Amino acid sequence: MRFNRILISTTLVIVALVLQVSVLARLQLPGATPDLLLLTVLGLALVYGHTSGAIIGFGAGLLADLAPPADHAVGRYALVLCVIGYAAGLTKPESGQHRSATAPMVVVAVAAVSSTLLYAGVGALVGDTAARHVGIVGLLLTATLYDLLLAPFTVPVVMAIARRADPDPLSETTSGGTGAGGDNAIGWISGGSGGKLARGGMKPRRGSGLVGARGGGMLSRATSKTSVGRIKDVKRL
Repeated sequence: MRFNRILISTTLVIVALVLQVSVLARLQLPGATPDLLLLTVLGLALVYGHTSGAIIGFGAGLLADLAPPADHAVGRYALVLCVIGYAAGLTKPESGQHRSATAPMVVVAVAAVSSTLLYAGVGALVGDTAARHVGIVGLLLTATLYDLLLAPFTVPVVMAIARRADPDPLSETTSGGTGAGGDNAIGWISGGSGGKLARGGMKPRRGSGLVGARGGGMLSRATSKTSVGRIKDVKRL
């Protein structure tokens, strides 16, 4: 990852984690808690791709596992966000930007459901049965609802900051390929073999100019004789 990506991703993840722990976790909403950290990882993954999304997701999840008042096994949420960040990054189009907001919202909805199921599944493997007592269906519904309501105010902002801090190299290459790169290629061709061909084409072969000149002179003489003959014929008439 580039230094700009590391810096902006770390800053956004830390800000999201602080707001998650100090504000959203204290709202005492029914069911799940709005997951601002998940939305931040999704926004970064949609811009940077699946590899960076997996790395950012793992780091963000590990910070969430270590930040108080976390009461679960360390690495549990890191695994979940790593998988979610990788999967979300796979939806990044080749052009680098989504044409509409529908695709990111679908990614948010799927990620909210998948993260809840993965978190509960990993908890079941390590012996944590808290999800059964709370109710997995209620967690899925409330988590999806809260994340969808918070996503329009979070994901676009994160994506805009990520693009401005570290522009997509694909778009730069595409825009520059038809500009300076294309001019350099044309100049290299014209200045190289093309220039030699052009110079060689300007040089007449030996004898070709003389033959052409002589042939042209003969044609001009024949034409002049024909015209003189026609004038004489007219005069005779």
